[in-house]
Amino acid sequence: MTDSPAPRGRGPEAPSAPRRHARTLAAPGADPGTSSTKADARRAEGTHLTPQGPPSGRTTGLAAPALADPHLVYDPVAGSGPKDVVILGSTGSIGTQAIDLVLRNPDRFRVTGLLANGGRIALLAEQARRLRVRTVAVAREDAVPALREALTAQYGAGEPLPEILAGPEAATQLAASDCHTVLNGITGSIGLAPTLAALEAGRTLALANKESLIVGGPLVKALAKPGQIIPVDSEHAALFQALAAGTRADVRKLVVTASGGPFRGRTKAELADVTVQDALAHPTWAMGPVITINSATLVNKGLEVIEAHLLYDIPFDRIEVVVHPQSYVHSMIEFTDGSTIAQATPPDMRGPIAIGLGWPERVPDAAPAFDWSKASTWEFFPLDNDAFPSVNLARHVGELAGTAPAVFNAANEECVEAFRGGALPFNAIMETVTRVVEEHGTPRTGTSLTVPDVLEAETWARARTRELTGQTTTATAEARA
Repeated sequence: MTDSPAPRGRGPEAPSAPRRHARTLAAPGADPGTSSTKADARRAEGTHLTPQGPPSGRTTGLAAPALADPHLVYDPVAGSGPKDVVILGSTGSIGTQAIDLVLRNPDRFRVTGLLANGGRIALLAEQARRLRVRTVAVAREDAVPALREALTAQYGAGEPLPEILAGPEAATQLAASDCHTVLNGITGSIGLAPTLAALEAGRTLALANKESLIVGGPLVKALAKPGQIIPVDSEHAALFQALAAGTRADVRKLVVTASGGPFRGRTKAELADVTVQDALAHPTWAMGPVITINSATLVNKGLEVIEAHLLYDIPFDRIEVVVHPQSYVHSMIEFTDGSTIAQATPPDMRGPIAIGLGWPERVPDAAPAFDWSKASTWEFFPLDNDAFPSVNLARHVGELAGTAPAVFNAANEECVEAFRGGALPFNAIMETVTRVVEEHGTPRTGTSLTVPDVLEAETWARARTRELTGQTTTATAEARA
């Protein structure tokens, strides 16, 4: 559904700047005069990247670049002016922090479109007015009247309103719109379609929606050009930055850190009677309810292991998870010479968001830094796989590949909703997910995997999980944006 007013200017808060089109810069040292004609020829041949390294001019020694590589920049844009950005999930945790970053850096970023589910209309309208966006989108069509009313109140009588998109395809439409970067901050596998749309349209994808990569890994890899995806998860943004110190051929293992969540140190028996409120009390991060419960079960960490494998093309047996209660070190890379590069900041998602939106440039003062003159304790512990079996199960489904990760993720989403609704105890979340994965059996795999295959697997997993948990509604009845 589209509600399109007459064309309008962006208003005084968003001065016009040259439209940014995808192009490829000449490599360092090349004739700058070649950046137009020859770049067009390279695009026709499918080349969309500029080398930024690696160190000492070495090659990786690997057959193909990984999905995420700090040494490669997809279609960098020359010239002055802010990057045009679309934010999917603007009223959620990632979206609101991204907007805070944008408002503090108007010379770097300009938001052209916002998408939200439709549950926080007043906030969405306020965001649209402050950012002077061209387009506002809501997943729920029934939210359009309230959105139009809220926009009118924000803009004032007689002021032209932004274009309104609504319905299940709104996110996909907005992701493919004319912009430089799409920040996908939607929660859940419903983020797959806009992820694919952004990649197919040639946009740089700042990816916070890990589920779209996990459930549609082969589909994402088939569309993405090297360097086109910039990870926004704190752990993967950390790995991305640490990898700049070497190459994938130099990597011995990836070390992904976990806070341990609110139940760190408890045994499986001690977790039997924990409540929803207990699970939502994360000790170090402020996040939305779904990801917070996923952090309590450590499903989120399991998903991040699969994500690390897909982003960096590192085998599962070389991806380690360690518990780090302080959440200061977000991930580490151990290199073959025995050295380890760690990325550390106080827990604040504005840092990873700034990497996603600004790379290869860094955004000054994006997030707080450490005061290194003050002593602090940094601890690291092994993961208790008995109390938290989710990480090993995630490794298993990641190795199965195909539709198995989609089944794992869909079953977990349904179980989280059942737990939040009081229909399922905490320990039964992973017990139920494990059963659904086992019943799914051998997944459809290989290059023949399609979007309908993923959707069919998800539909089956959701229905089966609802049968096992006694639910009557689906966890994805509405977009979590």
